Amino acid sequence: MADEFLGDRKKALEESFFAKENTRLLERMKAEKKQKAIKEGLAEISGIDDEAVLVKLAASNIEADTWAAISLVPLVEVAWADGKIDEKERRAVLSAAEANGISPGSPSYELLDSWLAHRPDARLLAVWGEYIVGLCANLGAGEKAAVKEKVVGRARAVAEAAGGFLGLGSKVSTEEEVVLAELEKAFD
Repeated sequence: MADEFLGDRKKALEESFFAKENTRLLERMKAEKKQKAIKEGLAEISGIDDEAVLVKLAASNIEADTWAAISLVPLVEVAWADGKIDEKERRAVLSAAEANGISPGSPSYELLDSWLAHRPDARLLAVWGEYIVGLCANLGAGEKAAVKEKVVGRARAVAEAAGGFLGLGSKVSTEEEVVLAELEKAFD
């Protein structure tokens, strides 16, 4: 009878162990499936097929529903170039967002709003740069030039939004020029 009792306990322990192991493996499978879906969504909306770039974008919490905001990273970086965001710069970024179909209350708008309230980590610009490299690998020279002109042009418009001191001097600060040059390098 003691053997039956120990056998039953052994079986219960084994079942408990395997139940926990199965749960762990199922959770891992769900997480992998979710990451795969995120990467597939990003690939579809962005046109990028470079697995490493997609992994980095997904790791940065960029998903298809927030993808539109990624196109505004250069504008946010220029706005934060001097360490603060001027109200005119903020309005210029939000105006560009609305022109790209990002409406208040959407996930993209909320992400953008958080970037304007609190400076995003510097890694965001690096990830954006990798995105541009991946995107440009799929573009012809004319397409690449058109994308570069649009992105850098919109970023320059944000830089010029604050204007010079009391309307005098250069409309673009030295810090903003540095960020604009960085943006241009991403396309080379």
